[in-house]
Formats: sequence, C-alpha cells, structure tokens
Amino acid sequence: MAFSSPAPSSCSLAVSTLSCILLLLLGSSDAQLSTNFYSKTCPNVFTTVKSQVQAAINKEARMGASLLRLFFHDCFVNGCDGSILLDDTSTFTGEKNAVPNKNSARGFDVVDNIKSAVENVCPGVVSCADLLAITARDSVAILGGPSWNVKLGRRDAKTASQSAANNGIPPPTSNLNNLISFFQNVGLSTRDMVALSGSHTIGQARCTSFRARIYNETNLDSSLAQTRQSNCPRTAGSGDNNLAPLDLQSPTKFDNNYYKNLLQNRGLLHSDQQLFNGGSTDSLVRTYGSNPSTFNSDFTAAMIKMGDIKPLTGSSGEIRKNCRKTN
Repeated sequence: MAFSSPAPSSCSLAVSTLSCILLLLLGSSDAQLSTNFYSKTCPNVFTTVKSQVQAAINKEARMGASLLRLFFHDCFVNGCDGSILLDDTSTFTGEKNAVPNKNSARGFDVVDNIKSAVENVCPGVVSCADLLAITARDSVAILGGPSWNVKLGRRDAKTASQSAANNGIPPPTSNLNNLISFFQNVGLSTRDMVALSGSHTIGQARCTSFRARIYNETNLDSSLAQTRQSNCPRTAGSGDNNLAPLDLQSPTKFDNNYYKNLLQNRGLLHSDQQLFNGGSTDSLVRTYGSNPSTFNSDFTAAMIKMGDIKPLTGSSGEIRKNCRKTN
C-alpha cells in the first residue's frame, strides 16, 4: 500500500523550520486585519479622517447616522468591501439604487471628501472599505457614543451586487425571526443584532418606512402614533420622503434611549419594536435600557465583529483612487 503524500499546505521535513514558520505566517497574514495596518504607510489616517467627519457632523448632525449606516449596508452585502460606494454606469449596476439604499443611503459626498483628504497625505494606500470602517467609529464617538480600535487592511471590491443588496439588508418590515436570520447569515449573533440595532438611537427614517406601523399596529404608543401621522400621510405616494427621528428624545446623541423607547412601545420602525414584543430578545432590551455601559461594550464588540465580515485582503480587490469607481 502506498503512503499518501503530505497535503500541500503542510511543511515537509525538507523545508527548514524557519522557512516553514515564514510560510505559515505569510499564508495567514493575508487574511488578518489589524489595528496598526497603516501605522507606517499612512500614520496620519485617523486624524485626517476624524477632522473630515467632525466637519461633516458640525454641518449636519444627522450625517453621523448616515455614515454609520453606509458601513452597515456595505458589510451586509458580500462583506465590508466598499461596494456600496460604486456608482452605476452604462455597463455596471451597483448597489446605490437597490431598494434599501435608493433615496435613502446618503453621505457619499462626505466619503469623497474624506478620500480626497487621505489621498493628499498618503496617495494610493488606504482603501475606501477601510475609510467606511473608520468613519463609522468616528461618527459614533463624535455623537457621544463609545470608541474602539478599528481593525484595518480591507481592500476594495471591483464589483457590486444590486440583487445581494436587495436580499441581504434587513427591511424595516422584518419580524424578529427575520432579523435573527439576516444577522446569522453574515455570522452575527442575536445579541450582536440587538446591540447593533441600537444604532437607531441616531438618525432619521422616511415616512415610507414606518407608515404601515403608525396607522395599523397596536403595539405603538398612541401619542407617538399621532405625532408621526401629522407628518406622514396614510396615502402611499404622499409624503413618502418626509423624515422622522428614530429616537425622539435625542436623535443626534448616541445613547441607550433607543432601548428605553422600546420598553414604552415607542419604537418607530416595525423592526425596532420587534426586539421588545414578548419575544426572546425582551430581556436584552431591558438590560441595555438600564445599563448603558453594557450596551456600549456589546455594541463595540458587535461593530468590530461586523467589520470582520468577508474582507478582501492580500492581493484581492484593489485600492480605489476614487471611491465611486474602480481603477
């Protein structure tokens, strides 16, 4: 009986131990993101990005939520690869006009400004995918939320998928089981899902996203329903893009009021209130509503985990010069 040959990935005795270690290190390093990825190649990346994010939020406080949302919508569609930033062309259909993004995703001009500023200090080094990750962290921190060390080293996709965006991003009509499944599909737990939903402590939603809830659902505080109905007509096509804050109390402050609202049936979206509606996540909503530090630490951990979804590393993808188009 012949002996089987060693697997290609194993180190044979003919290879020196040192070479073997180097091969293993090289083989694994491509897939690793690290917090100091640009420490030598672009040491000023963090200060450069933060000053741009700060300026954008000073101009419009809502922009922090919009930038955070871009990172979510990027990572949930084939991983955190900057694909959401690609414009449609005559020969290419991107993700910007997918149902979850059309007339909704925003902040692309701010990302352009951030990219330009970073290109000025270290041209051709930092990916658009990584800029979204840094920008999301800075937006949360600037609006009063926690900060964290962002893992970097992602590269930019050369393609995008409108169908994946249509099918991969949880719609506001989702029930609890749907939400759990959407997050599980990208490797995130139910706890991650409830923590990340807390990003709805900032930002605005369009009337079309909550119309059915404010007119048809009973697990909604009646005074909030009345308030929202005043700016969101029952008839579809009328006032569809009228905005309302997801967190009425502090729409431009990152805090745990989102969960306190849910405890009082004051979640604006159907999908929000599903987290506290007699189901498996009720206890976690109570925990986050009474323990802001627990929410902050779980949110931070979930953001880092989300940032690890299927990054392009090593020689995959590219470093775009312009976030809106491939090189």
